[in-house]
Amino acid sequence: MKKLTRIMTSILTACAVSSCSSTQNIEAEQTVATAKYAQDWHSLSAHEAAPQWYQDAKLGIYLHWGVYSVPAFASEWYPRWMHVEGRKENKHHIETYGELNAFGYHDFVPMFKGEHFDPQAWAELFKKAGAKFAGPVTEHHDGFAMWDSDITPWNAMDRGPKVDVTGELKKAITGEGMKFITTFHHSRQLQRYSPINKKTPNKPNERFGGSHFPYFENTPPASNDPELALLYGNLPEAEWNEKVWFAKLKEVIDKYQPDIVWFDSWLHLVPEAYRKKFAAYYLNEAKKLNKEVVIIRKQDDLPLSFSLDDLEKSRKNHIGEQPWMTDETISKGSWSYTENLRVKKAKDVLHVLIDVVSKNGTMLLNVSPKANGIIPQNQQAVLLEMGAWLEKYGEAIYATRPWYTFGEGPTKEPEGHFKNHREFAKVKYTNQDIRYTSKGNIIYATVLGTPEGKITLNAFAKAELAKDIGIVKVNALGTDEKVTWSLTDDALIITASTQPIDAMATVFKIELAD
Repeated sequence: MKKLTRIMTSILTACAVSSCSSTQNIEAEQTVATAKYAQDWHSLSAHEAAPQWYQDAKLGIYLHWGVYSVPAFASEWYPRWMHVEGRKENKHHIETYGELNAFGYHDFVPMFKGEHFDPQAWAELFKKAGAKFAGPVTEHHDGFAMWDSDITPWNAMDRGPKVDVTGELKKAITGEGMKFITTFHHSRQLQRYSPINKKTPNKPNERFGGSHFPYFENTPPASNDPELALLYGNLPEAEWNEKVWFAKLKEVIDKYQPDIVWFDSWLHLVPEAYRKKFAAYYLNEAKKLNKEVVIIRKQDDLPLSFSLDDLEKSRKNHIGEQPWMTDETISKGSWSYTENLRVKKAKDVLHVLIDVVSKNGTMLLNVSPKANGIIPQNQQAVLLEMGAWLEKYGEAIYATRPWYTFGEGPTKEPEGHFKNHREFAKVKYTNQDIRYTSKGNIIYATVLGTPEGKITLNAFAKAELAKDIGIVKVNALGTDEKVTWSLTDDALIITASTQPIDAMATVFKIELAD
């Protein structure tokens, strides 16, 4: 009770005490003498956006696991759409749980028990899957903090599973030798909405486009109860920016020292001054600990001079000039667990990883545990199958860099970002598609399937190369069988093994003369 009183007192008195410090005041704050980074883009640009450990890592895993996992219906956006008449989530909610003013989203919190949550088992699974970093969705759009928080009573230590999920995962994940990522989606949690257009009434997506919880009278998001207001983001914007958005980031940084802080979309809704304040704080704290950390964003809301770009469910069709990331999900639908959630084939997930790495990227793969903390077996099977491949052939992935070309073959990725994600989902690679990576004087040519007959690598054509090369040796990873090859002016020609090596992907290791 003392903890809750302290939280509420802090929030409710914030404006009176600080007059909700304007963004001008934030910009004017003096950086302490020992700090390396000031709260301006120029100073922050001195940070190395992609340290070597990140460029070597290639694969990370995170988890959409939270209160939204309880209804297990439609998607992780259930908390929003349950409030909108005409949506399937609204119909399902009323039929299953009752009217919104009788059973709101906050009523799911006691049902989110996580009774089978086993952070050590999760960490071991992620390591077997080949991940080099992992961590939770620290807070989604729904306002529920997955850590032991003094900022809000709506946190996993005080309610729901009553476990410091982030803290327990940090200990288990780093204990397995992986780096730790925390992802933040809470820039959308504040209620932001436009007045009703009296001539043409706004549709919910237009009127509440910048907020996760829509404000409808006689529903919990419209409540004046100060505790519910914290969950539903029903606060003054200036107060929320300082005492919720920034305070939660600061708290996670102070308590868990994440190696990566990743932001979902809508970060641009937060005033620029606060984005600078976060970045300076995180980087200065990392400096104190002598940690090389990474900031990743999804839209044009942080400069790429010190942060990295993330492409949701999409990817580049060329080699990125600087390292980048794609976040993908193991499922074919929702990012969070839902009943009858369909799961992708391990081969398809692996092929996306190989393609991303060939283009200077890293993949962050999402997993969807049930509300009780169990990761379903079909998801585990995909992770383990992919991990088994990486255990054998990972030298073609980890610590590699792009070659002069990412690859060749008939399959092409579409243009664009998330808006074109359905077209990206249709892309299926074949054994005619080849992706290249490099490491020193070694080129890896990965065939996305089982090669047949002669393999012609046109990328080795003399006219395409910047300088003449000599090849010392060619072998196929995973077999001792001798590889027959020849280098002509037009291509490197390899004769495939008489026995298939791996149905998912076959790697040829090509050693160049010094």
